[in-house]
Amino acid sequence: MKITHTEIYRFSIPMEPFTIATGTMDHAQNVFIRVHTDAGFYGVGECSAFPVIVGETQDTCLVMAREFAALWKGRDALELEARLQQLHDFTAGNSTIKSAFDMALYDIAAKNAGLPLYKFLGGAKREIESDITIGIASPEAMAVKARDFVSSGAAILKVKLGKDALKDIERIRLIREAAGEGIRIRVDANQGWSFDDAVIALNGISKYQIEFCEQPMRTWYDDRLPELKRISPVKIMADESVFNHHDARKQINTDSCDFINIKFSKSGGIFEAKKIHDLAAGKGIACMMGGMLESRIALSAKLHFVYASPNIRFYDMDTCMLGHLADPCIGGVKYDGYKLHLADIPGIGADADESFLAECERFVG
Repeated sequence: MKITHTEIYRFSIPMEPFTIATGTMDHAQNVFIRVHTDAGFYGVGECSAFPVIVGETQDTCLVMAREFAALWKGRDALELEARLQQLHDFTAGNSTIKSAFDMALYDIAAKNAGLPLYKFLGGAKREIESDITIGIASPEAMAVKARDFVSSGAAILKVKLGKDALKDIERIRLIREAAGEGIRIRVDANQGWSFDDAVIALNGISKYQIEFCEQPMRTWYDDRLPELKRISPVKIMADESVFNHHDARKQINTDSCDFINIKFSKSGGIFEAKKIHDLAAGKGIACMMGGMLESRIALSAKLHFVYASPNIRFYDMDTCMLGHLADPCIGGVKYDGYKLHLADIPGIGADADESFLAECERFVG
């Protein structure tokens, strides 16, 4: 099955402003692709550029997408591993835009097999309930947001921290007070603390029944994570410290984390994400499915992967609920409150709305 051409779209989704330790976003700076084949159908892929984490912007993704499209033209779409290796041989890094091409290949392969992607991957459906994220604001405003989310049926809150250790403790105190004792709370510092601040913050928030803390420090302090993990009363989840399975191996072998957050934009897609998952499973380290600011298109691919990945036990799959002011997806994953569901349609089962695409800058490679 030969690849004939690839459509590439600047897929910008307007958002309500959302703040984390590394900055504020008012648009999801995404890229959407369709990889066409001579079999008469195409595969879809989407990625979300997050430059302060992955070092890619929407513009760099668009440039590399055109390079990748040229590499793949005339090649066999079903030779999945060979196609992905072509991208790695061409350039290091660029995991975000690679993830869109990876996703499109898996969509083609599952469609060719006549199977929903999760069945193609050997998975089975199970109940998945996402957390919902509270962005950084004043402690009082974050407590109000927590109360609103709980009133809407949320059972798991993810709280962004990392700006100020002492104020972060106050944020969690007020959020726990507002949410009540029955709600699960996890936190994400997005690399915002120094080692000393992490010690202060983690000790200060531990009495509020915190499930875990994602990425307390910048990755250049990874050598201090084993020490932090030993003294922290809150479990540690590696996020930005794990892009690929080699990173996961190093984190696990140095006893640097309790859990690992898998994101396609870091791993380069499903193929490498499975390697991370399987390695962590073999070591008894549970994983979370996370993401950047993808639409329901990429979210659908993530849910298929979760169904096929039993060691993913935490679900941070709320990105489309974080103030997206447009929904450019047709088909795909549906929310029932904070629970996610998919129809049994071959492939990923999601595509872009043609009316939304008509307003997007388009390239063909």
